[in-house]
Amino acid sequence: MDASLALDLPSVTVASFDQHDPAFIANPYPAFAALRAEGEVHWHEGMGVAVAVSHAAASAVLRHRSLGRIWSDAEPLDLFGSFNLLHRNSMLENEPPTHTRLRRLVAAAFGRGHVERLRPWITDLADRLVDDLAAAIRDDGQADLLARVAAPLPVEVIAELLGVPAGDRPLLQPWSNAIVKMYEYDLAEDKRAAAERAATEFVAYLRGLVALRRASPGDDLVSDLVAVTDSDGAKLTEDELVSTAVLLLMAGHEATVNVIGNGVHALMGHPDEWRRLVADPGLLPTAVEELIRYDSPLQLFERTATEPVTIAGYRVEPGEKIAALLGAAARDPLVFRDPDTFDLSRDPNPHLGFGMGIHYCLGAPLARIEVRAALSALVRKLPGAERAAEPRRRAEFVIRGLHDLPLTAPRR
Repeated sequence: MDASLALDLPSVTVASFDQHDPAFIANPYPAFAALRAEGEVHWHEGMGVAVAVSHAAASAVLRHRSLGRIWSDAEPLDLFGSFNLLHRNSMLENEPPTHTRLRRLVAAAFGRGHVERLRPWITDLADRLVDDLAAAIRDDGQADLLARVAAPLPVEVIAELLGVPAGDRPLLQPWSNAIVKMYEYDLAEDKRAAAERAATEFVAYLRGLVALRRASPGDDLVSDLVAVTDSDGAKLTEDELVSTAVLLLMAGHEATVNVIGNGVHALMGHPDEWRRLVADPGLLPTAVEELIRYDSPLQLFERTATEPVTIAGYRVEPGEKIAALLGAAARDPLVFRDPDTFDLSRDPNPHLGFGMGIHYCLGAPLARIEVRAALSALVRKLPGAERAAEPRRRAEFVIRGLHDLPLTAPRR
């Protein structure tokens, strides 16, 4: 057969996975390895999308300019007004020129020193949260890392960044948790309804916060987003501003809580690496990257073709979707030496955890600061930490994380 013709033939899936299977959710990486061995791109019947499983193919999906983030409203439209509003106006769900304008405005507001302003505050917050965790372990023999450190840390950081009053901050995490469930496949109707309720409440809350900051600006990102203008004098609309704030919370919270949870779970399962980090905190920068790579908090990211595209021999027609399977790309042996080995000194480490191309995560520097602060505090304050019990894993596939991670620190 002519090799040029073979490029347009679909990949044949010999091995696949059931994204609802608890055994797969517990450890998807053997299934990913089997897929990579059969080819770089496969059609997944259960999800109705092609998945790129090699690092090269996943990178191509994320970078190709004819594969975009093309938003399709959740239906029926009359039941998902707030959820759709948030995504229609999000820079994550738009392509140029809308994406270019939104990202430039948001980056300009971010560029006013907010991340560096928060760095010492984040370090202090992580120390206080780990102090509370250590006290609970002393009192009760064990305590949950997720509830006491991993979950509250990113919510507090994003709330501080946005200028959300302290009394309102407990509202944010439940809203985020409910909304992101909509990114899973075959979601139950009650959870879809819960996502819309959370979006409606969040939109109403943020409209009030925006109105407050218009009248009385502060030293926070919402105030700067209200004030920022593009070179032609254009500003963010209120819907775009609200959508940006929600994106920052959902992306910032869900990614960071699960990097910390999944990562510390991995560290506790590899005690030699944990002791290595305790002995040498200079490993923290590379350790953060390895935590992101080894058990990716975001397993899959979709793109839609705007014209015919061929990725690793798989042809995607206009309107069809293809997904970068980030968890599979992160274990590609053609890119990562001993990819199933957890190595805190791994360098280079070209994981795709923050994406690639024009949609590369704007909050990546902030996420790295948060994860490093949490690890540093744990190393210094709980060097003898161990798992007190096996954690309960969340049932979702796309957003990969834990419900809890009980830790103990036996007295030696």
